[in-house]
Amino acid sequence: MFTGLVEEKGTIKEIVAKSGAADLLVDAPLVSSDVAIGDSIAINGCCLTVVKIDGQVLTFQAGTETLSRTNLGLLESGSGVNLERSLKVGQRMGGHYVSGHVDAIGVVDERNDDGEWAEFWFKVPAALTRQMASKGSVTVDGISLTLVGVETERFSVALIPHTLEVTTLGDRAIGDSVNIETDLLAKYVQQQLAHGQLTDSNNRTDCDNQ
Repeated sequence: MFTGLVEEKGTIKEIVAKSGAADLLVDAPLVSSDVAIGDSIAINGCCLTVVKIDGQVLTFQAGTETLSRTNLGLLESGSGVNLERSLKVGQRMGGHYVSGHVDAIGVVDERNDDGEWAEFWFKVPAALTRQMASKGSVTVDGISLTLVGVETERFSVALIPHTLEVTTLGDRAIGDSVNIETDLLAKYVQQQLAHGQLTDSNNRTDCDNQ
């Protein structure tokens, strides 16, 4: 489990292809200082396992499914990536609950810069926007963000200068691919509604009973 608060912007040192899969070697000076083999790290919001540590370079294995369903398959040597170690029990939480399971790849549809700030619109499948609401939470490339506008097939966020500086979003341009994970609570609510679990035996909602 993660929070969506990026700890470090690492750099892809090397990608070693292996029969449809790949080893990702990531230069991560900060994250590597407190990590062990088997630890889970979110890379652009995708949870992967540390399989090797060589100084400040961490190695991860990404399978065919991961490479095809996330933007990790588009990475190359020198690419920047957002990194976050998994949440510890009792640790202060400033973002929202993030599973590290990417729902879909989104695309930067619009970018409006205003001085040091920026507004981004991301185009996503309509199935994902049904799990979104203005002022709710969404994860973009592993970053916990607050939703501003939500349309049928796209949504917007407002980015502060700090986020643009310390994450990969500052380098994103129209047409770039990003990993999207919707809020866990929204998924559960949608699932319950789909199966009619939020109504009582008389088909009345909880609000009707108050």
